[in-house]
Amino acid sequence: MVNVHILCVGKLKEKFYLAAVEEYAKRLSRSCRLTLTELPEERLPERPSQAQIDAALEREADAVRARLPKGGVLIALCVEGKSLSSEAFARRISDWMVEGNTTLTFLIGSSFGLHESLKRQAELRLSMSEMTFPHHLARVMLLEQVYRAFQILEGTRYHK
Repeated sequence: MVNVHILCVGKLKEKFYLAAVEEYAKRLSRSCRLTLTELPEERLPERPSQAQIDAALEREADAVRARLPKGGVLIALCVEGKSLSSEAFARRISDWMVEGNTTLTFLIGSSFGLHESLKRQAELRLSMSEMTFPHHLARVMLLEQVYRAFQILEGTRYHK
């Protein structure tokens, strides 16, 4: 069984996001071993300078690297990443598993994104959309797409 690790910068507080995460975690338990790790988001002033943002992203990147599982595939969620259909995403997951990758790690950055070094380290830069979404909602969207991918691979009727 593949390990899916979702490493997020920022803590979920809203009950509706927490409920959705719990639901998809429960659903995914039949298809993979899911680990969700939250790391603290760096505090920034109301109107941070680009230098302050860059420094915060670098500190967040250091914290992320310290928690990355050894081996496996690293996927960074970022707006400039590649968009995949649900079917293509499922095929990519299947390909990684066939190649013997037992851990898939997805990175979701803070409200300012991910440090460029983490994006370069990733095997895939994945974009959920060209639209802008709150990074907390991105976590729910990613979990749904990972669940959908496993359902596609298992041939269920979830994906119509």
